[in-house]
Amino acid sequence: MPNETAKPARKPPFPPWVDRFIRFLGIGGGPFVLYVIGLLYYGIHPQAMDIGYEPKQPVPYSHALHAGKLGMDCRYCHNTVEISSQASIPPTQTCMNCHGTIRTQSEKLLPIRESYSTGMPMEWIRVHDLPDFVYFNHSAHVRRGVGCVECHGRIDKMEVVSQQKPLSMAWCLGCHRHPDAHLRPAEFVTKMDWKPMEDPAELGKKLRAANNINPPTDCSTCHR
Repeated sequence: MPNETAKPARKPPFPPWVDRFIRFLGIGGGPFVLYVIGLLYYGIHPQAMDIGYEPKQPVPYSHALHAGKLGMDCRYCHNTVEISSQASIPPTQTCMNCHGTIRTQSEKLLPIRESYSTGMPMEWIRVHDLPDFVYFNHSAHVRRGVGCVECHGRIDKMEVVSQQKPLSMAWCLGCHRHPDAHLRPAEFVTKMDWKPMEDPAELGKKLRAANNINPPTDCSTCHR
């Protein structure tokens, strides 16, 4: 029988480093998947969203007393909320309008009296602090019937203000896409315990049509 010539060995279609890379993926794939799961979990965890964030303020100001029991309107202290993007932090003079004659010797109010006498502003700690790359306009929401409670919760029941909502992009977009249930007559925006006399979604639908409310969802709305 004629001798059969040996066939030359086939050249591998991929270089050797591809095999090593595949083996590396097999070994490192498990930890990578765990890393992604952990990252996603942390990203949606309430702590990452600052839900429950409750800093200690320089003066133990009780919203439960002032906005709740005494019924003070939010706009008395946050007096630019209807005309500006900022809700404004009240100056010491606003506090002294009442406390110049009420509880004038209270030790709790000593920092307020010192601020008033020295002219140095109180260093209040911001609770709801959006990233610098996010633009939010309070007046655009308040004047169209979005109540304070929608973003801040029942402030009138808080001895110490804490963050109640995630304030995330997904949370904001959810409201912009489906605003009806979050709308109320503009005269009730600061009334924390307001309840509609009809279905909130139906009332919101009417208010949305009457006021031509069509919240934008494009990136430039909040990222300018």
